[in-house]
Amino acid sequence: MDIWLQQLFNGISLGSILLLVAIGLAFSFGLMNVINMAHGEMIMIGAYCAYLAQQLLEGPLGASAPDVSFLLALPAAFAIAGLVGMGLEVTLIRRLYGRPLDTLLATWGVSLVLQQLARSIFGAPNVQVTTPSWLQGGIAVTGSFTMPYIRLFIIAMVLAAIALVWLYLVRTAAGRRTRATMQNREVAAALGVRTPRVDMLTFGLGSGLAGLAGCALALLGPIGPSLGTYYIVDSFLVVILGGIGQVVGTAIAALAIGGANALLEFQLSASVAKVLVFALVIAFLQWRPAGIIARRAAR
Repeated sequence: MDIWLQQLFNGISLGSILLLVAIGLAFSFGLMNVINMAHGEMIMIGAYCAYLAQQLLEGPLGASAPDVSFLLALPAAFAIAGLVGMGLEVTLIRRLYGRPLDTLLATWGVSLVLQQLARSIFGAPNVQVTTPSWLQGGIAVTGSFTMPYIRLFIIAMVLAAIALVWLYLVRTAAGRRTRATMQNREVAAALGVRTPRVDMLTFGLGSGLAGLAGCALALLGPIGPSLGTYYIVDSFLVVILGGIGQVVGTAIAALAIGGANALLEFQLSASVAKVLVFALVIAFLQWRPAGIIARRAAR
């Protein structure tokens, strides 16, 4: 029983990371109908921000560098990934609205360019980010069931990020403009909302959240130029399963897919588990094509 609880807890932490990644895709789907294949590279950028911060502080701080560098890497990853996302939207995606196939192919090309750029700067081999001392160890619950501080921190970080996104969408004027554009772009534009600016900021917000997810993944294992490709498919599954543009549905789907992956991988291989999860998602969509939460039609 303890082993199953451990796997379920690991699945929840994985699902929380998927949520951070997928919520940006949910915004781009719901707001701009864009299939962004370069979104996974925002994860990679965030992970390398954690690695680079550690390398830069290792000289002046020595062994205590990981304790400080990771805290500095979190806002840096959000800002850098967000700026890259906004730049991508302004220079490329804005010119391809209404052409989903062209957008898919163009962003896939951008993802390959970013991966090669990472190889040129950091090298092809994977690198490791040292875990801060304050995240080592865990809470022993029962028997062999332990909740590592790393995974507890990741879950808390994701909850805090989602709470801040909710406050942004509900309590700020920029967030209300974003919601208005998502609900009805034409009416929002007619009422004076600068929808291109909303697109840019929303794209940057989603990319920044993916950068935070990259920082979290850097704590769980080695990182490399192709890190984002391992999570982009699952992230798209989360968005489709949750319902296009539905944040609450995306959260439910992220936890469901993360938990299912963890539990199935415990009994089967990782590849077989992913195939089974994919089959379960397809079966669910046959029954409920709109996803867990259906999008309301604009009036």
